[in-house]
Amino acid sequence: MERVEVWVSARDPISEAGVVSALRPRPEVRVLRSDEADDARVVVVVTDAVDEEALRTIRVVHRRGLSRPVLVAGTLDGSDVVTSVEAGAVGLVRRSEATPDRLIQVITGAAVGEGSVPPDLLGRLLDQVGTLQRQVLRPRGLTFTGLATREIEVLRLIADGLDTAEIAQHLAYSERTVKNVLHDVTTRLQLRNRSHAVAYALREGLI
Repeated sequence: MERVEVWVSARDPISEAGVVSALRPRPEVRVLRSDEADDARVVVVVTDAVDEEALRTIRVVHRRGLSRPVLVAGTLDGSDVVTSVEAGAVGLVRRSEATPDRLIQVITGAAVGEGSVPPDLLGRLLDQVGTLQRQVLRPRGLTFTGLATREIEVLRLIADGLDTAEIAQHLAYSERTVKNVLHDVTTRLQLRNRSHAVAYALREGLI
């Protein structure tokens, strides 16, 4: 089994030492020194509260794209989950629940892209996601993919082999509208052409 390389980021040395001592004996992970932080697959961010400094650390880790952030916080509520996930955290653990086994479970999951949220907060997160979909995205014809419903329909028909005229007829659009939809998608997502757009949509599971 490949060991997951982990770096622990904490504001105070006591918190850092506590998490490091819990992880170091475990064969599933290898805890890195600060000078090895760039090699980490997972970065564990330890904080008392989900404040701006903690969120900034998560954003920096997420933007670099090399490591996945896991947040261990003294307190976590529904709004903390949303802001942490928005910042890029893939795993969240309350410090009171951060047993060695739980930390390993979240870290190894994060390393392969699996998210983890305390069960009692998952319902709140899903409620907020549903509210966002109903009140913000759907009225604007958008989905969580960042593509409008008609953009997905056009890409799906292109993937089925239809040309512009056939797509226009199928969706009762003008050919100009179909071309504009495709142009908007390729421009916004920085794609080269319609084939690249279809490949992107397939890879991301959008169609």
